[in-house]
Amino acid sequence: MSALDGIVVELSVVLGSVDLPIRQVLKLSRGTMVTLDCGHADPSQIQVGDSVIAEGRVVLSGEALSFEVTRIVRPAA
Repeated sequence: MSALDGIVVELSVVLGSVDLPIRQVLKLSRGTMVTLDCGHADPSQIQVGDSVIAEGRVVLSGEALSFEVTRIVRPAA
């Protein structure tokens, strides 16, 4: 057993972003399409906290959705 086992890390996959006024967010409903600030060919990001640690792309295989890491982002010195 590793000393790192059991450590919980919150990880986010960021596909893109959009700025919306709160009144528009409150009007969102199931099935609403929201246009993001990126295209389908742009890399998505993996973030831990506020730090980007990797880039890659979302892969759909049948009904399974996964993330392929294409680049590890090193922290700035």
